[in-house]
Amino acid sequence: MSTPTTTAAIATTGLTKDYGGALALAPLDLVVPAGQRVSLIGHNGSGKTTLIRLLTGMLEPSAGSASVAGHPAGSIEARAALALLADQPVFYDDLSVREHLEYIARLHGRVEWEQRADELLEAIGLTDRADELPSTFSRGLRQKAAACLAFVRPFQVMVVDEPFVGLDRAGRDALLGLFRVAHSGGSTLVIATHELATVAESERIVALRDGAVVFDGGPGEADLDELVDVAPTPRAE
Repeated sequence: MSTPTTTAAIATTGLTKDYGGALALAPLDLVVPAGQRVSLIGHNGSGKTTLIRLLTGMLEPSAGSASVAGHPAGSIEARAALALLADQPVFYDDLSVREHLEYIARLHGRVEWEQRADELLEAIGLTDRADELPSTFSRGLRQKAAACLAFVRPFQVMVVDEPFVGLDRAGRDALLGLFRVAHSGGSTLVIATHELATVAESERIVALRDGAVVFDGGPGEADLDELVDVAPTPRAE
């Protein structure tokens, strides 16, 4: 869909992940230009999370390569450019939400972090829980805390894995608002989601099935329900 350029936010060439005969991601050639908002859709097991983990450097590819902001995925430079909002966030047991925010902000060079942290806590509805331990939170509150951590640091690219699971309506709307602000500010967003109501806000949709791209186009060009709901093809053990 897009012509590769040196300024691509994300670029993959033949990116593949094979777990000993179980192909989680088929050879993938994908270019996401800087500033684009992409929805990544597909049934459970389609390869969305595998792709995200490869882009963040959490997984090593079986073949091929990936880059983020022109740097090899997983490199220090790529990690500095990329923020991750995971579907199962992990927290330190002994740090409060605010202490997490300070740690992440300072780790990524944001010295004046307090105002940004307060803005995020208010937007997401966690101001009154800021001094509590997120490791003790419910799934929805953990997701809200994780959203604050993802946005408190500077980034060029954000990749997101099922961000709305466990969120109440207010939290969902607040997170969508944060996505809109980041995108309008020039950030690249790649959001893996089953929430098809949010897909229309993206400029581009990439659908995976059994580790392969089955659709790459605009939000009005495909039957999204079919792309998400079709059961995966059984794979060899």
